[in-house]
Amino acid sequence: MPGEDVDDTFKILIATDIHLGYGEKDAIRGNDSLVAFEEILDNGKKHDVDFILLGGDLFHENKPSRKILHGCLALLRKYCMGDKPIQYEFLSDQSVDFSHCQFPILNHEDQNLNVATPVLSIHGNHDDPTGQGNLCALDLLHTAGFVNYFGKTTSLEKIEISPLLLQKGSTKMALYGLGSIRDERLHRMFLHKNVSMLRPKEDKDDWFNMFVIHQNRAKHGATNYIPEQFLDDFLDLVIWGHEHECRIDPEWNGIQNFYVSQPGSSIATSLSEGETAKKHIGLLQVKGKDFKMTKIPLETVRQFYMEDIMLSDTSLNPEDHNVNKQVEAYCTEKVESLIEKAEMEHTGNRKQPEKPLIRLRIDYSGGFEMFNSNRFGQKFVDKVANPKDILHFTRKKIIMKKEDKNDEALQYAIRKENLEKSRVEDVVKDIFSQADTHMQLKLLTEKGMGDAVAEYVEKEEKRPFQNLSNISWRNTGLLNLGYLKTRNAETDAIDDEVIRYRDERKKKKEDVQEAQEAIQRARAKRPADDTGFDEDSKSENSNEEDEMDTSTRGRGRGRGRGRGARGSRGSRGGGETSTRGTRGGRGRGSKKAPVVAESQSSIKNAFASQSSRSSRNKTMSYADSENDDVMELSDDDPFNASPPPQKVAPINVCAGTKGQGASLSLDLMF
Repeated sequence: MPGEDVDDTFKILIATDIHLGYGEKDAIRGNDSLVAFEEILDNGKKHDVDFILLGGDLFHENKPSRKILHGCLALLRKYCMGDKPIQYEFLSDQSVDFSHCQFPILNHEDQNLNVATPVLSIHGNHDDPTGQGNLCALDLLHTAGFVNYFGKTTSLEKIEISPLLLQKGSTKMALYGLGSIRDERLHRMFLHKNVSMLRPKEDKDDWFNMFVIHQNRAKHGATNYIPEQFLDDFLDLVIWGHEHECRIDPEWNGIQNFYVSQPGSSIATSLSEGETAKKHIGLLQVKGKDFKMTKIPLETVRQFYMEDIMLSDTSLNPEDHNVNKQVEAYCTEKVESLIEKAEMEHTGNRKQPEKPLIRLRIDYSGGFEMFNSNRFGQKFVDKVANPKDILHFTRKKIIMKKEDKNDEALQYAIRKENLEKSRVEDVVKDIFSQADTHMQLKLLTEKGMGDAVAEYVEKEEKRPFQNLSNISWRNTGLLNLGYLKTRNAETDAIDDEVIRYRDERKKKKEDVQEAQEAIQRARAKRPADDTGFDEDSKSENSNEEDEMDTSTRGRGRGRGRGRGARGSRGSRGGGETSTRGTRGGRGRGSKKAPVVAESQSSIKNAFASQSSRSSRNKTMSYADSENDDVMELSDDDPFNASPPPQKVAPINVCAGTKGQGASLSLDLMF
């Protein structure tokens, strides 16, 4: 326990794996990461810490959305900017420690900025630098002056980690940081002695040495982790990021003689056992060579409960003809008990979500069968945050007796020869026709799926699968309204009726029509100069078409709405060639005219095309929407960029001419 002398004691808030942006498209869980991040920053302000230390994965994605980036910047500005004086000194060479940044200086030492609580962070495997310029979101935050980004390496052959040297009163701290590197590569570099940590030349034993790392701690393979024994033994404390299980209490390593603290993630990003532990952040106090880690529970994190069920250990009989309903009732009772437990253990914080995450892992070995988990989840839509994946069915693997190697080789050769002579469509049909009952197609047909696979393999079309599923779903939507009503089908018989309806479509060859329609849509949506970019990438020609369509629809002068083309993402460690899109024209249009293919249509066809385009814009079905990944947020979302506009009644203004007047309706916004 450090002494009470504040002038000699560092107070540091420790957190890792915040994953801003995780589940942002989920209408229920979209803001969970931002809420947790706000609580972390608020704790830093309440405890009057010297700085906040983040151990990687601040963002869930390498390219966070504008909404998430805006929310992050807004919170940093709200909680970290101010006129509170900084109580410690920075002793090392900033031009070396931040040589990877365009502004190699700590934000609180920049005369143009007013920082009250500095934030220091390394990058993780989710928000690591990639592409042209080897940049990541933390580079943006550092350049903007909100975060001090350190631990970035520019060489993958030899790494020298230079510490940030800090001093508060008589306490000296050497802070080492290493951003995420692929575990196999870093493991090999440690083995070959290509990773070294620099130490201060004077009074080496007087410094408190702390290391922040973001790698696999648990062994996932021979080289897919970093053993603690690889780290230097002069370290006093290691803050280990990347692992999501909260083990924040320092654990002693008797071989290397240092402590390891694993704060864990701030929110649950998977429904796994490691996420069930209560989420904490740490308040680290350091005086001299002594330190103390105080756990601070997070009160706004969504609750998560998991339970394992082995049906063979229950009193349920798999031979009972009504066993599926009994198992479903048993699972329902378990889920309801976990919901009650969540209500009892709710922190009472008004920002903590009321709907918990629930997961039941069901082992149905011993003759039991699975049932529809989606229909099961519909019972708890208003009670849990993940109704679609409450249940997870598993069963023990059956170890089969190995066949004779010669027979196995012969069978493989026969299969390979037959495969080379087969068509893709036939292979797909054989796979699904020979699959187990629970693996067979229920909505799609083998013919439609085979044609879609053939189109993908032979012509590299990327959209047939999505289009085929959308079209089939649309037709099934009509089925729910019409076909099921005529059949008077009960809820439990929906699966059977869907299969019956699919078989009827096969007889009428409607599945062939669906496949052809999906392929035609995929070809129609493909850019003329498709070069194999990602599906969401746009070519410059398609942007020009969008601009022309937009300007044609509008009246008067209008404003162009062309979008820039996204660059293709390069491989990690390699460069990235980005394609900058043209900006939409403003007013009368850009100086350079777009290239337009000569039209062969008649005036009559032009009017028909314009009419169909207008009607299509007015009545666009859900299946045809290419923006189905956009989540509409409510106006009271606290992380919206601006408050909702206030609507007022339209005012009629008369614009008159000689002998004749015209009424113009204007919506005035205040």
